[in-house]
Amino acid sequence: MSHFLVLNGEIILRLVIAMVLGMVIGAERRFVHKEAGMKTHALVSLGAAVFILISEAIAIQYASIGGFDPTRIASQVIVGIGFLGAGSIILQGNRLLGLTTAGGLWVTAGIGMAAGYGLFGLATITTILVLFVLVVVYFFERPLVKISENNKNELK
Repeated sequence: MSHFLVLNGEIILRLVIAMVLGMVIGAERRFVHKEAGMKTHALVSLGAAVFILISEAIAIQYASIGGFDPTRIASQVIVGIGFLGAGSIILQGNRLLGLTTAGGLWVTAGIGMAAGYGLFGLATITTILVLFVLVVVYFFERPLVKISENNKNELK
């Protein structure tokens, strides 16, 4: 019975960490008024973690079957998130909107997958790096966007 509780505790920990890290990224997205916020990012990360846990459970249960590849589930998470990301990209005039959201959802799924595998350090460091890109790089990018817009206007 204690093994069962330890195993379930580990599963719950993996799911909670995936959800919380997704929420952290989603909070930044919501703070800058993007549509995919805390709930979306938490669900993407949590869903990815669930599929990884399913993959692990199936791998243990069917380990004796030849030709069984438990990594197929993980690879399909990536494909599925690609479709979700593609749906968030909008062409408005000659501008593409939603690319950062799509990239954020994609990497959030990766964070969930890492948490699902119990790679908490990798999931946490990746979350910190995502926040660095979304917050800090924004301040470096802003002046470049202004210069680019000015050059574009001068060429017209």
